[in-house]
Parts: sequence; C-alpha cells; structure tokens
Amino acid sequence: MCVRCIAKARNAGRAVQALFQSWQAPAGACRSARCFSSLPEPAVDAPTRPNELEGKVAHPSLLNEDLLKAQYAVRGELYMKAMDLQKAGKELIFTNVGNPQQLGQLPIKFNREVTSLVVAPFLLDHPAVTSLYPKDVVERARKLNKMFGGAVGAYTDSRGNAGVRQEVADFIQRRDGYPSNPEHIFLTDGASVAVRLLLNALIRDSNDHILVPIPQYPLYSASIQLYGGTLLPYNLKEQTGWSMDFNEITRSVNDARNRGACVRGMVFINPGNPTGQCLTEDNLRDLVKFAHQEKVVLMADEVYQPNIYQEERPFISAKKVLNDLGAPYSNDVELASFHTVSKGVLGECGLRGGYVELTNFHPGTIDELYKAVSINLSPNTVGQVAMSLMVNPPQPGQESYEEWKKEHDEGLASLRRRAHAMTDGFNALEGVTCTFTEGAMYSFPRLHLPPKALAAAQAAGKPADTFYCLQLLEETGIVTVPGSGFGQEEGTFHLRTTILPPEDKIQDFVKLFQDFHKKFMAKYA
Repeated sequence: MCVRCIAKARNAGRAVQALFQSWQAPAGACRSARCFSSLPEPAVDAPTRPNELEGKVAHPSLLNEDLLKAQYAVRGELYMKAMDLQKAGKELIFTNVGNPQQLGQLPIKFNREVTSLVVAPFLLDHPAVTSLYPKDVVERARKLNKMFGGAVGAYTDSRGNAGVRQEVADFIQRRDGYPSNPEHIFLTDGASVAVRLLLNALIRDSNDHILVPIPQYPLYSASIQLYGGTLLPYNLKEQTGWSMDFNEITRSVNDARNRGACVRGMVFINPGNPTGQCLTEDNLRDLVKFAHQEKVVLMADEVYQPNIYQEERPFISAKKVLNDLGAPYSNDVELASFHTVSKGVLGECGLRGGYVELTNFHPGTIDELYKAVSINLSPNTVGQVAMSLMVNPPQPGQESYEEWKKEHDEGLASLRRRAHAMTDGFNALEGVTCTFTEGAMYSFPRLHLPPKALAAAQAAGKPADTFYCLQLLEETGIVTVPGSGFGQEEGTFHLRTTILPPEDKIQDFVKLFQDFHKKFMAKYA
C-alpha cells in the first residue's frame, strides 16, 4: 500500500496525515499512487475455482475449457443417436465417415499378405511359406522384417522407421520430379496426428489465427479450439464448384490483422472434404503465391490424392507447384504436406498410417517437432508397414503385380461409378442440388428446405440440416453428417454422405434416400 492511500484512510492517525501533507515529491517525479508506493500492494483475491464438484476432481464442468468448447460433428449428435438405435437393434448404414472397409471394401491382397508375414516373422522360416505366398510377397516381407530389425513389436525412431521414410521420400520424388529429404518426413498414426502436431506447434494463444476453408473437415476446427487458437474462415464458393476467392481471403486476413490478430497458417484440402472438388494447377499457384505474400504456413491436406474421378482436374501436389514456380517461392514458402493409408483404394483406416513432409521449415523447428513426437516414443509399426506398401507397391514383372493392379484399378473405377450414381441421385430430387464429386469420398448436397421444415426445426431447437438428418437416420438407418458440422454459408443447409456403400447396393441406397426425401418434403410442404 502506498503512503497516499495510508494517509487518506479514515483510521489514519493525525501524524501520518501530517507526514503525507508535508512530504514533497522530487521535481518532475510522477505523483501517481505507484510512485508513492512504500509498502507491498495487498494481495488481490483472485476468483477461486473449485477443485472438485460432486466428489469428482475430473468433473465435466471442471475440465479444460478448450476441450469443452471443441466440437467434432463426424462423431457428434447424429453418431451418438445412431449408436443408441443400433443398441436397440436397428440396422444402420454408416455413411458419416470415410471408412471404406466398414462398408465392405476388401483390403488389397498383396498388402495384407506381406503384413501377415511381417507381424508373424516365424512364418518366413516355415518350409511351406513359398507354396503359401507368392515369391515377391515373401521377398518383400523379408526386406521389411530386416528393416525393422526383426522386431515389428519394438519401438522405432520417433519419426518412424528410417527405411520407410526413405521409401516415402522416393515416392514423393517419383510423383513430383523433385527430391525429398527423409529427415524432414515424420510417420504418424494417421494423417490427423500429423495435422495436430503442426497446429499445436503453430498456435501460441488465442490471438494466433489459422485460415480454414468453409466447409471444412472438423478435425481443423476441433484441433484449433483444443490448442487455444482461433479459426479464421474463408468461404468456398458453391456456385462456382466450391472455388476459392482470393480477394475475399485477402480481405479477411487484412481485417484480422487490423484487429491485432496474427495469421499463422492456411489449410487447404485437395481433393476437398466434404465438398469433393479438385484444385487446378492455377489454383495451387495462387495458393503458393498467397502464402508467400501473406507469410503463412501452407498446410496441404492431400490424403485423397488417389481418389480422382475425372480427367479434367488430375491431382497435382502443392510441393510440385511450389518447386515449378522456382525462387523465391520454392525457397521461402513453408509447406506441410499430409498423406495417409486410410483413403484411396487401400482404405486401411484402422491401421493408422500417415505422414507429413516438411518443406522449407527451419531446422530448429524440425528439431522441436522431433522432440514433440518423441513424447509418444514411436508411431505404431503396423501403420508404418502399411505406409511402406502404399508408397512402394508391386512393380511390373513381379508375381503379384497383375493381381494388385486389377484390384487397384477396379476399385478406383467402382468408386468413380458410385460418385456418379450418388450425384445423379441427389440432383434428380426436387429441393436438392449437388456438385459432382470430382475426388475424395463424399457428396455434399445442398438441401433447399421448405419454410414449414425450417419452422419445425426451430421449434425442436435444432439446425435445419440436423433436424433433417435425424429424421433420415430414424426412418432409414442412414447415418450422415449435417452441413452445420462443417460450416456453411449463412442460410444454406447441406449434409455429407460418403459414396462408399457397395456398388451392388448403391442404387438401393439412393432409392432409400430418395423415398425418404420425397416423404419429408411432402410432410412439410
């Protein structure tokens, strides 16, 4: 407490008051209370937070606020309702998440044969192994077994096995025509872990903003919230095939920075999730130039790169475009590129294999990320084996090649046919419009709902698309995700469904959806 405060106190003695009145501050001295401080300020009682509630320290209301605020619609209200219905005996069709093998897609035979020998290496010494497995399967399993030191059950380097990282680097170089450094590649338990690794490193506090496309995959919104950052949305334009408007994005960044925000990174998803659009080479050039101009880290979510269903817009990696542009872009723009074994025609979601390649990152930052992944000791080894088999498949002339190629090509052709069937089925309905699924695994139809449906949703306290999806679930067993879980333009309503129901059942699926929609629209006409 300062002398002035003591002197002015009602119970101050006359001597103290006289002392203050006679005291003269030095010429030019500040006469604020703090300049007169001679005793410590009294401790201010900060609002105390309870440590336990209802006998529980980890009570839901006492958890990390960022955790409580985070939302993940893919496993949200619709999914929990579906679980209740399934327990009650209702048959469900899970199209809420890109989980191919859950809906009947078979794994690639070569990959599983090799994996079986790697996880049971004693079979390699069995006298009948060469009669049970093709020769190239046995050779590949021996190579991988040696790569992992004969112990796939042991921890690897925290970035992943060095041999597998080299295979990933070779894959990237074949794809792009530019070298890749395996020391800048981190193998992870699926691409989602790699995304969260980067976001956790970039976000320092709530003033750090990350540009994310709307609609977006809610991994990004949930993770940014968990790490205490702020999502800065940029809207994709549905009327022009979910395109980017860089003038609008630039305005959004400038507005945020004028408010004092620090814009740290920019996410883009190619092919798009949930929208299914593929970016052109011109789009990617604009992204790289934008990142260079605005000084943001580019986060390239390229996990659906094998899933392309048209010829006009083939997949082109951001790294290739970055290098094609040359200096200064190829030297300066920080790019994190993500890939996974979960998508494509592999669909190995449960094996949890992914990677991130870091381009133009500071060596000290790579060291810090290495430290971060070291906390988890090692990515799972079966996922690493799956990654090896994805980036280094059988080659022409090898015994398994023809069968592998047949499975791969037929699987991709089937996905293309299902993409057309799903889009055509939606667009045949009154009150539904759907952009063609150019890539990835999803359709994202727009629902043009009548006023009575909107009023009923409001009365139920639900967003209109959630209201629609809940009724779809209850009547048909189809599990989808409402567009509000991905973000959407104000006043519009969507849902996301995968295109993964088996091809021999896709028309039945489409008819089931169409019958429900017609009934719903008639009910609220």
